[in-house]
Amino acid sequence: MKLSAVQKLLKAKILTGEELLDQIEVKMICGSDLISDVLTFTKAKSLLLTGLTIPQIIRTAEMIDLCGIVFVRGKTPGADVVSMAAERSLPLLVTDLPLYESCGLLYTAGIQGCSGLQNNNRG
Repeated sequence: MKLSAVQKLLKAKILTGEELLDQIEVKMICGSDLISDVLTFTKAKSLLLTGLTIPQIIRTAEMIDLCGIVFVRGKTPGADVVSMAAERSLPLLVTDLPLYESCGLLYTAGIQGCSGLQNNNRG
């Protein structure tokens, strides 16, 4: 699924990377509010869904090579975080949906989680 389709599905506001949304293919998502879990369980090129708006989340995304970040629960990072992401060509989105619902919508739409287990329960 293209990142642009994710943005529409989550009714997310675009903070950075609008020009990349139709180019980036999202194959995996990870949802977490703990940087230690993001570092441990998230695979490269995944889309991170999180409520963490601190600068360290951009550095973490860069270390793992994430394809973008969706901030959940309407949390919006400060200008410093947005600027860091823009410098790194890292798309940032904001949705008002909570983490659980955001992940559920994307899972139902066919995007797998970082466990690598296929979604075989789609109706």
